[in-house]
Amino acid sequence: MAPQFDQVNVGDKLPPLTLAPISRKTLALYAGASGDHMAVHIDQDVARAARYPDVFAHGMLTVAYLGRLLTNWVAQERIREMSVRFVAITHLYNAPMCTAEVIEKLEHAGEKRVRVAVKAENQYGEVKIVGEAVLAIA
Repeated sequence: MAPQFDQVNVGDKLPPLTLAPISRKTLALYAGASGDHMAVHIDQDVARAARYPDVFAHGMLTVAYLGRLLTNWVAQERIREMSVRFVAITHLYNAPMCTAEVIEKLEHAGEKRVRVAVKAENQYGEVKIVGEAVLAIA
């Protein structure tokens, strides 16, 4: 059920999204689906030559997980803005956990909206991505 503006408060948390650990298969599937075949994400030899211990997740894969967190709460067409900052690499076998908290209620051109702070971290609490999104709600 979609959230109602009058029932949403600053400080409310969206239901978290916890995902399975990132595997080589996850990276290969994402590379194929996104068209991002950057070698450090799928070729261990290239990653090691670039001084990484192993391949690591595409940053936009984790952003997509944040998008899923939001669309679990509102319909995709209700996302008005989203901006993120990449903080750290999401390593192979990290299990992403995405969270969001309402930080502002506002109206724009008569549309009721909320601004949420979003965050992706791994199972060790290491922050990988932070950002904000603006969502239209009823």
